[in-house]
Amino acid sequence: MPLIANRYGKGRVRVMRIHRDGDRHEVSQLTVKAMIEGDFERAYTDANNSTSVSTDTIKNVVNIVARENTGLCIEEFCQVLAKKYLDSYPQVASVAVTAHETKWHRLSFGGKPHPHSFVLDSNGKPFVGISATREGSALTSGIDGFTFMKSTQSGWENYAKDPYTTLPETHDRMCATSMVASWKWAAKPSGYPAANAKILDTLLEVFSTTYSSSVQDSLYRMGEAALAAVPEISEISMACPNMHFIPMNLSAFGLDNPNAVFLPTEEPHGQIECTVGR
Repeated sequence: MPLIANRYGKGRVRVMRIHRDGDRHEVSQLTVKAMIEGDFERAYTDANNSTSVSTDTIKNVVNIVARENTGLCIEEFCQVLAKKYLDSYPQVASVAVTAHETKWHRLSFGGKPHPHSFVLDSNGKPFVGISATREGSALTSGIDGFTFMKSTQSGWENYAKDPYTTLPETHDRMCATSMVASWKWAAKPSGYPAANAKILDTLLEVFSTTYSSSVQDSLYRMGEAALAAVPEISEISMACPNMHFIPMNLSAFGLDNPNAVFLPTEEPHGQIECTVGR
């Protein structure tokens, strides 16, 4: 029977890089998954490991590239890592690298940034994915679990109704989500970190400063604005699960509730997704 497809590699390779520029340090903590495809079929079909690279070696290459490139941003680090596998092993035809970043925020004291002290920033994990062959590569950046909300200027009205509909219309509700977003690079920006920050700032500004007729409405306009702000990306995808806040019924206590007290709930949630391209 034929072997239809195969690939293998190493997942959850955790590495912390410290780049020292005099007394000032920059830190970058990554969790990397590296998968390779190529001339490995005989390991599956013939019990022949002669072309196989050990997954432990794949992990070691991550650490070696990290040591040799402490100052690279996550996008550039993943590009160098993918190239290292292709350059080192002729039996490798393609490489897929994904890296999630644990963010550390520099502490400041007396208005002065501290050179080497940080606190964990838990709102969202930036990630990068690269698929590389000897002919070329495709690079994607994004963020996972980026959580934001607004307490008004959001509604849900004039939607399709049938005998199963129970949700009342509203023109004033809380709107919150924990977003997964990714964007494809068509060209290299002057700096990936600055471009990524501009994309997130643009998404948040549109969400925060305009009325939302629906999450769908906001996502499309957010995507349009991100593409206009950063011409180096070709498309942006967003997946947004609703974080619901349900108004509490306080009438049993003789109290009204003019959108002041809510029950936070995450399950079940609406799941809104879209991709906006040029």
